[in-house]
Amino acid sequence: MLRNGAESSLVAEVKEKQLIDPALAQIKEAVLNNNTSTFSLGGEDGVLRCQGRLCVPDVDNLRGRIMEEAHNSRYSVHPGFTKMYHDRKEIYWWNYDGKVMLRNGAESSLVAEVKEKQLIDPALAQIKEQVKAEHQRPGGLTQLVEIPMWKWEMINMDFVVGLPSTQRKFDSIW
Repeated sequence: MLRNGAESSLVAEVKEKQLIDPALAQIKEAVLNNNTSTFSLGGEDGVLRCQGRLCVPDVDNLRGRIMEEAHNSRYSVHPGFTKMYHDRKEIYWWNYDGKVMLRNGAESSLVAEVKEKQLIDPALAQIKEQVKAEHQRPGGLTQLVEIPMWKWEMINMDFVVGLPSTQRKFDSIW
């Protein structure tokens, strides 16, 4: 995967800004106390990572700039926002709506704070709804039709209404 100089400067800025984000500071403290296995401090510089991905702080519109850089980069080829988001998701982590579970089974106080502030971006909420729709059953009740014992014992009709009008002004079929 090619990365240009702009992305490298963004990565450096992410590392620097991690120190001033209170939510990431709380996660970092949990890592230092050995209370979470999802996050880790990587490298010599102690950068916070979530399952290998760089944790992006919620400061100075950094998240928006990362998405903008991904969209405007000459090296980025994507057929839309969803693909671009998933490509960025492999490198960066900033979805605070997930639970930060501590090793003792308790939920971090970060979760309550995040739920109050709803730090998830509207665009990410749309992605969540798209993904959620893929895993849901189709709506409506389905009823099996009884199989009759004799011919013409039972007749079923389906009416379809609200169709575009024909030349003779009909808008339904049966």
